[in-house]
Amino acid sequence: MSDKKVIFLDVDGTITTYENVIPASAKRAIRAARARGHKVLMCTGRSKAENPPELIEIGFDGMIGGNGSYVEVDDQVLMHVHVSSEQCAHIVDWCHGRGLEFYLESNNGLFASENFREAARPVLRRYAGRKGVEGADRLETDDVMHGMVYGAELYRDDVNKVSFILSSYQDYLDAVEEFSDMKVGTWGGAGETALFGDVATKDIDKAVAVEKVVEHLGAGPSDTIAMGDAKVDIPMFQACATSVCMGSGGEEAKTAADFVTTDVAEDGLWNAFSRLGLV
Repeated sequence: MSDKKVIFLDVDGTITTYENVIPASAKRAIRAARARGHKVLMCTGRSKAENPPELIEIGFDGMIGGNGSYVEVDDQVLMHVHVSSEQCAHIVDWCHGRGLEFYLESNNGLFASENFREAARPVLRRYAGRKGVEGADRLETDDVMHGMVYGAELYRDDVNKVSFILSSYQDYLDAVEEFSDMKVGTWGGAGETALFGDVATKDIDKAVAVEKVVEHLGAGPSDTIAMGDAKVDIPMFQACATSVCMGSGGEEAKTAADFVTTDVAEDGLWNAFSRLGLV
């Protein structure tokens, strides 16, 4: 693709602020880069149902969702790896048995457990507060998470991954042992300060998905740029020639990136695109 780049963008904390606000400069950067012939794709832990209309309307050349479990380019699905219905039932039963609230992440919606809205409220406020969000103590669960569905069937066959609220770090350690045939991680903080655990299909991450996209587009490794803000983005950084961490990102992600731009709310995306000559 010569001078044309394939740009992979995390969403939360990269395109949007942590309270789901998309800076005008981020929209402008993405549209300007695409107008110059670069390919821009979301590469996110979100499933499609989590993307509000304002995000979709920016315009993208594709999406990697579920931290790599779903890959779509130009409306063509290249890969979609589901948690099996048996695995889903196992996770749901395990969470219920421990009294942990959770949600199932699907392209058809985010299907929440019975008391998730109430249980998640203080946890998400803490998450937003750590990120420096103004008014974090007034946020509601549905302000932070788009696409939540309450009261739906929880034994499903369309799930990309499952996130659950940690009552302690021991929940994560026990989940690693319980779901040894799957990939278990944490998010919402570093190490033992994590707020959520998540369970997904083994051997799938953002790097695997990036490679599929690059191959499909006939691009070379040197044509790739990744931008993110969190530990989960590091495999994407490693799979791309150039990596950028947001100023609002975590220390591990900053260390792994080639350079750090400004915070997402301080034109971080636009400033990085400008520095890289994409706009």
